[in-house]
Formats: sequence, structure tokens, C-alpha cells
Amino acid sequence: MNYTPVDLSMVKTYALKERKNKMLFSRDCADRIFKGMSVDQLLSALPEQLGADSLLSVINAVVAARKKGKPVVMAIGGHVIKCGLQPVLKSLVDAGAVTAFAMNGSVSVHDYEISLIDATSEDVGAVLHCGTFGMAEETGRDINFALKKGVSLGLGYGESVGRLIIENQNPFASHSLLALCAEKGIPATVHVAIGNDIIHQHPDADGAIIGEASFRDFRLLTSIVSELGDGGVYLNIGSSVILPEVFLKALSIAQNLGKHVDNFTTANFDMQQHYRPLQNVVKRPTSGKSSGYSITGHHEIMIPLLAAGILDRL
Repeated sequence: MNYTPVDLSMVKTYALKERKNKMLFSRDCADRIFKGMSVDQLLSALPEQLGADSLLSVINAVVAARKKGKPVVMAIGGHVIKCGLQPVLKSLVDAGAVTAFAMNGSVSVHDYEISLIDATSEDVGAVLHCGTFGMAEETGRDINFALKKGVSLGLGYGESVGRLIIENQNPFASHSLLALCAEKGIPATVHVAIGNDIIHQHPDADGAIIGEASFRDFRLLTSIVSELGDGGVYLNIGSSVILPEVFLKALSIAQNLGKHVDNFTTANFDMQQHYRPLQNVVKRPTSGKSSGYSITGHHEIMIPLLAAGILDRL
């Protein structure tokens, strides 16, 4: 077949001012940045576009939730602790901005090691093939002991470890998020997958104890999630699988038991957006009258910025 080039002289156009545009510069542009500006001035200078608009919406939702007396739950993965963000999280706790934490098992491991020796984060590649990865004596021994003692006292995973850090007077207990939560009575729930954490490799590990401790925390988190409706906030930070799945099940139970959890805010903060947080935190739970946001960036940058905005506006 033979083709000839299209003649563009007959294409119809219209006046630019007639077009609907997504961006109106005078309304949506950034403001001037200047030396010595305050947190509020910096946030106000962000363009009302995309990620900046999402971040501001989350900050405002947290502030509104606390002024209304609604829960603000922060679910965190291990990388948040490995980045040394405990002082930032503590600032939010001290201000009453975060009312509960949910964690995967790695958070408790890193938090405990920091409380004991002021260091964490093993070089896995360097030791995996010699069989010593995850075999540190104190980590497995102490956390498994904490769980056995805590379960016998009717406690869950997070509170058990936090109390042990305090009772043992770990040298760097002041760095620990779990110890802070135990001291202040802030719920800190830990949700594990058996075989996922280095303490499961230890001779003292007891699957029944680990499971019971984490199951108690799941029930506690479900109780907290059931109160999110009408203004609460749930933030997922750096957990791409376990905590989004746990949140979805907790929300389902709350609804099943008659708690109509709607009109709340969720957000997922991570270095890249994954399927489960997007579906199980941002989209599915907010399909009614709620709002969900995805904010992409490094935790060591985004979480201090989030906290600064919350504290400044709170």
C-alpha cells in the first residue's frame, strides 16, 4: 500500500485561553525562599501541587485529628529506626501528636540493640556465608526473655521489650522508642512473621511465645484502628508488606464488630511506592469518605519535615 504524508494545514486549533489547565501559576506556584525562614514560612512556600500538596494535607489531617482527640497511628518499618529517627518520633510523642505506634519485628530488634550498645544494622553480606549472620547473643537472648516474661504478665510484644529495656537499665535506653512508649503508656504494637527476624534463630526462641505476644498486639492495634473513624489518621512509613496487611485485617475486624470506620486519613511514606501499601493503606480503606495519600522520599528527609510541620501547626 502507498501512503502520503498527512496535510496538517486542515488541522483545527483553538485559543489557548479557552483551554482548561491543571496549573494556574498565580494560585499554584511556589513562594520565594529566603534565608532564616520559619517552618511555617517554608511549608507555605511549597507549591500547591502533587507531593507538596499531599504532604501539607497529611500535616493538616494530623493536627486536626489531635485537636479533635482522635488517634494518630504511625506504623513503621525497620529502616526508620536504622536511620536514627527516634529523636524525631520522640518529639511527636512528647507533643501528643502520635498516639500509637505499630511496628514490624525488625523495629524491635534495631531499637533494642541501639538501647544496649548504641549501634545496630549488621553487614549481612559480609557474614552470611560464614554462618554468623543474626547470631548476636544478647539480641536474641534478651528479646526472647522479655517476651516470655511479658506473656506471663499478660503483656504484648512491644510493651514487653520496652519494659525490659527500662528494667535492665540498658546504657542507651534514652534512645529507645519502645522504652519511651512503655514509660509513657503509649501503645507500641509489634507484628512479626515467624522466621523473619534474627531473634527467631536464637536457641531461646519459642514460637508459641512469639506468636502469643504478637497476637495480643494485633488485637490491641485492632482496638485502636476501630477508633480512627471521623477524623483519625493512619500513617504507614517504610513497611511494604507486613504492616499494610495487618492494618487491612484490623480494619476488617473493626468493621465486622460494628465500628463504622470512615472519614479518616491514611498516608504511605516510602522511598518507592509498592503494591500493598498503595492498595491496603491508601486506596481500599479510603474508598468511602476518607482520604489517602502517597508520599515518596527518603525517610531521613521526609519524616523530620513531616514532624516539623505537625509540631509547628499543632
